[in-house]
Amino acid sequence: MRRKPRLAVFKFASCDGCQLSLLDAEDELLALCDRVEIAHFAEASSDLQPGPYDVALVEGSITTAADAERIHRVRTDSKFLMTIGACATTGGIQALRNWGNIEEWVHAVYPTPEFIRTLATSTAIADHVHVDFALPGCPINYHQLVDVLVALAEGRQPRIPAHSVCLDCKHRGTVCQIVARGIPCLGPVTQSGCGAICPAYDRGCYGCFGPSRPANTTSLMDRFQRLGSSPDQLVPLLRNFNAAAPAFQQAADQLTILGQCGDRRSS
Repeated sequence: MRRKPRLAVFKFASCDGCQLSLLDAEDELLALCDRVEIAHFAEASSDLQPGPYDVALVEGSITTAADAERIHRVRTDSKFLMTIGACATTGGIQALRNWGNIEEWVHAVYPTPEFIRTLATSTAIADHVHVDFALPGCPINYHQLVDVLVALAEGRQPRIPAHSVCLDCKHRGTVCQIVARGIPCLGPVTQSGCGAICPAYDRGCYGCFGPSRPANTTSLMDRFQRLGSSPDQLVPLLRNFNAAAPAFQQAADQLTILGQCGDRRSS
C-alpha cells in the first residue's frame, strides 16, 4: 500500500488568514485527508508530529531573528516547501516597515518596547531558503491550494493560472476600469486568482495576488500619470499587500523619486 505524503503547515509573521483558507475548504479538506497525512498543523490540531515531511506549507514572513533561524529547520525537515500567501511570498503588508524607522514604530505601538525583538525588515521566505512553489494571494484561493496539494499527492507538477486579472475581467464581462473610468487599476500586472472581484464592483484592482510574470509595472504607472494620476496617488497603490515584490517595489521607488523631484520644483 502506498504511503500517504506527510503534510505540515507552519506559521511565521502573518494574520493566519491563509491557513484558515485551507480549513475553510471543508468538504475538499475532508477528501484531501484521504490522500495526505496532516502531520503538523497547529491551527487545526495540537497533535504536532516531528519531521521529516513530504510537503510543508509556510505562511508568513520573516520578521524576527528567531524565525530567520526556524525557517532553515523547516526547510531541512521538508522535501517540498511551498509558500502560501502574500506574507510568505513577498513579505506581506508588514513589509511596509522596510520604508520606515522600526525603532520609532516599536516605541509608538508598544508600552514596553524594550521587550520587543524584531528585525528592521519583513522579508519573503525565498529570501532565506529555497522555495519549491509559491502560491500568491491575500488570502490565497483555497481552490488553487487544494488543486496543488492533490497534484503533489499524485506525483504531478503543480500548476496555477499564469495570466493577469485582466483576462478574468474579460471572462466576467466586466468593463475595464482604466479604459471606461480612468481609474488606476493594477489588473494588467497582477496575478490571477481572486476572480477579479474588485473591478466587478467598480473599483480598481489593488494587486492582492502580487505581480504577474511578466509585469511591466513601470510602463503602467507611466500610463496612469498621463491619465492624470500623481506619483503620490500611485505609490500607496503599489505599497500594499505585496509592497516588497520586486516589480511593485521598483515602480514605487521610482514614483517616490519623481514625487520628491516634483515637490522640490514646486517649492
